[in-house]
Amino acid sequence: MGCGSCGTGKNGAPGGCQSHGNCASGGCNRMNVHDWLANLPFTDTESSCKIVEVSFNNGSRKDYFKNTTLHFFEKGQMIAVEGVNGFDVGMVNLTGELVRLQLKKNNLDEKSADFKKILRKATEQDIEKMLETKKKEAAMLIRSRAIARQLKLELKMAEVEIQADGKKATYFYIADDRVDFRELIKIYAGEFKVKVEMRQIGARQEAGKVGGIGSCGRELCCSTWLTDFKSVNTNAARYQNLSINQTKLSGQCGRLKCCLNFELDTYLDALQFFPNDADTLEVARGRAFLIKKDIFRNIMWYTLQDSSKHYPLSIETVKRIKAQNKQGIRPEELETVEVVTGKPKEVEPEYADLVGQISLKSLEKTTRKRRDKERSQQNNPRQQGPTNRKQGGEPQQKGPQKPQQEGQQGSGPKQINTDRNRQGHFKNQQQRPGKNRRPDHS
Repeated sequence: MGCGSCGTGKNGAPGGCQSHGNCASGGCNRMNVHDWLANLPFTDTESSCKIVEVSFNNGSRKDYFKNTTLHFFEKGQMIAVEGVNGFDVGMVNLTGELVRLQLKKNNLDEKSADFKKILRKATEQDIEKMLETKKKEAAMLIRSRAIARQLKLELKMAEVEIQADGKKATYFYIADDRVDFRELIKIYAGEFKVKVEMRQIGARQEAGKVGGIGSCGRELCCSTWLTDFKSVNTNAARYQNLSINQTKLSGQCGRLKCCLNFELDTYLDALQFFPNDADTLEVARGRAFLIKKDIFRNIMWYTLQDSSKHYPLSIETVKRIKAQNKQGIRPEELETVEVVTGKPKEVEPEYADLVGQISLKSLEKTTRKRRDKERSQQNNPRQQGPTNRKQGGEPQQKGPQKPQQEGQQGSGPKQINTDRNRQGHFKNQQQRPGKNRRPDHS
């Protein structure tokens, strides 16, 4: 899983960031190791470690080779090493004193004659040959799976790795039981024209070769730095007060997550100060049952039979109640402690009027008033009659002017009565149009 800017060039070196394999993110090479002793000066060069750690297939496989040449190899360089009846090309992963520590960790003798030798720095022809053989791995993996399925073998072919010169192929497979693959090796050797080597791996090693992103959001530990896999059981989850949920506790390999063992020692050391026989407590209200243990606050949480409330108790309180129960004494209440959280309270941000004096509420209020006014005029067309008639040029009568003026000078009720009389006057005027007409003097 390399970064996007670290495309491999023609000579095998990263062409994007020009880091020559020393990528700070570790994405150029899986199982990448930082040589923190590389810049330290050593006066005695003869006593330095002559063994070099070389990684193959982007770090999925590592091996140790003896440097019998006079060249000094740096991390990230492509070198040619001894292979099976030929040569192989790998990348220098670690040199110097850290290799000596790795050999001690893996119980390997530095002076052993079993180490293969480093031949030379990889030339352009070596790298081109390696790239040609790497292109055949995908097609060979698909064909090998089809052959294994035809033979009805209970195995899963995970990966095929071809040597740089194309004379040997290593098949990594997964199987629950022993598999007789003698016939399979004959078919592979006859069809692919290579020397075949079968290696059985587990589900964790397969996940490391495939790679991926874990539930924590980071790259899988087995594909970045974890090399030795320890057994993980459900007791590790119980000690850490985790719910036994198979889907949450399992990784991408289908096994329990390796990270369950990372903090197990811390929990075991903290649980030594907690009482072991305090699963139940007897109080006056009934029996209290232990729910969980909080090792960070040294608190034990209990609940009663007739209540769903949780009661936090300190370790000293639990020990005192347990001693009273042995004497036949039941305390009246559970002396709880106050649980203080260090998380600061979130302050809600205050409203800031960034628009200014104009607000959307005032605009909506004006629009609503205008809409209500138009709607009321449509529902009551009679209120528009007198106004329209005045604008139409009809003669105004002297009779209704006097009560109209009186209504204007009066209060609210008089104004209402005057309006009603005025409307009635116009109604009579419409019914008797000829009575109030002026005489025609012509």
